[in-house]
Formats: sequence, structure tokens, C-alpha cells
Amino acid sequence: MVSQMVKQMQPQTQNAFRALADPTRRDIVQMLAAQDMTIAQLTERFDMTRAAVKKHLTVLSDGGLITVETRGRERINRLEPQGMAPVLDWFSYFDQFWDERLNKLKEAIERKQK
Repeated sequence: MVSQMVKQMQPQTQNAFRALADPTRRDIVQMLAAQDMTIAQLTERFDMTRAAVKKHLTVLSDGGLITVETRGRERINRLEPQGMAPVLDWFSYFDQFWDERLNKLKEAIERKQK
């Protein structure tokens, strides 16, 4: 069932999960949640090259999780909160599943207590 869901998953959802799969990119998302940052500012916080940080930012952008604004010669990276919507929607399916299962468990326990 889950493998069918993955096959049916929209490309935007797949790209968002791909972007969040890497710990460095998750760190970048957390940093951008606090403030907008340039590539140079992000590179200062990681032990990697500017090119490597740029590749991570490209994956995050492809996943719809960040936007990039050019101001003069600088590129400002900004968290795009709506980019998380496909991921949250995907997880909401499982919320419904667990709610149903937990309700059945509760009912079974209540029947045994009577």
C-alpha cells in the first residue's frame, strides 16, 4: 500500500521529500526558518565549499522549500513555508490511519473493562 502511494506521489511531493532527506539540507531549512541568508552566510556555517552549499540550495529550491531573490550581486535564500504543504498532506494520510487504529484500540479496551 505504501509503495503504491510512493508511485502515485506527485513530483512536487517527491522533490520535497528528496530535499528533506539530507541532514545538511534539513539544517539549512532550520537556519532559513530563523532568517534569510546568502550563500556566503550559509557557507560560513558548514565545512564545505560554496559549490556544495549551492547544490544543496538547488535541491531545496527544486523541492519548493526555498526561494531565491537576487539583490544586486547577492542571492538571498528564503524559506518557503508553503513548500512543506505537500509533505504535511502526505503525512496527514497516516494521521487518519492512526486515529482510526487508536479509536479501535480504545473501543476494545473499553469493552474488556465492562
